[in-house]
Amino acid sequence: MTEATWGESVKTPEINWRMSASLENVPRGDSDVAEVTNLERAVRDWQKLDPEHQAAAVLTVEHPVQIEGASSTTFAGEGIAALADHLPASSPTEE
Repeated sequence: MTEATWGESVKTPEINWRMSASLENVPRGDSDVAEVTNLERAVRDWQKLDPEHQAAAVLTVEHPVQIEGASSTTFAGEGIAALADHLPASSPTEE
C-alpha cells in the first residue's frame, strides 16, 4: 500500500532549477532572440527587466513545473513572478 502525503509541499513540490528554460520576447541588443539557459538563470534575468519587458516575457521550461497546485511548461508575467518567489538563495558568486 502506498501512503499519500497531503500539505503545502504537494501544492509546490521541489523545483528543478537546473532544467533547460527559454526566456523569449526579451530584448537582447538589436533583436528579441530567445535565450536558452537553466530555469534559475532565466528567472533571475527576468527579475532584472523593466516592468514592461517583464510583462511581455514568456518563459518555457523543459518539464512541467507545479506552483500552488497548477502545473505548466509556459509562464508569463505573474507566472514568472510566482516562480521567482520560490528561487533558491543566490550564492555570492552569482551576483
